[in-house]
Amino acid sequence: MTRIEFRTDIADKMTYTCRWVRKALSLSPVPRIVLLVRDRAQLARLDEALWTFSDQDFLPHAVAGDPAAFRSPVVLTDNDAIELPHHQILVNLSDTVPACFARFDRLLEIVSTDPDDRQAGRERYAHYRQRGYTLHHEAIR
Repeated sequence: MTRIEFRTDIADKMTYTCRWVRKALSLSPVPRIVLLVRDRAQLARLDEALWTFSDQDFLPHAVAGDPAAFRSPVVLTDNDAIELPHHQILVNLSDTVPACFARFDRLLEIVSTDPDDRQAGRERYAHYRQRGYTLHHEAIR
């Protein structure tokens, strides 16, 4: 069963995600992470953020559908119906329940301080809980 974790009260989802990816890449010899975003605009912002996040770190990533995606430890997508090369960790930056989440070993839900995002996060939390998932929550301040 997929392990579901919520990280809430995130002031800046992009910066938090970049930091989280950097840490995940440093801790695991072969991490396999999919970052799911809401739309193409958010995908472009995240792609740029991963390239410019740090002068000292390289956060390798590719967009789903790119031939390099199968070799990349981090894959970005705005489409959870597309065939994805990894099923280890899914980081959800969108505001909906990913259709494919049950295929992953771990789902990380990132919820910002924005009122609309918080409400969408509460709805996703209730969705998973109603389906019997054990949920883990950490408020980031």
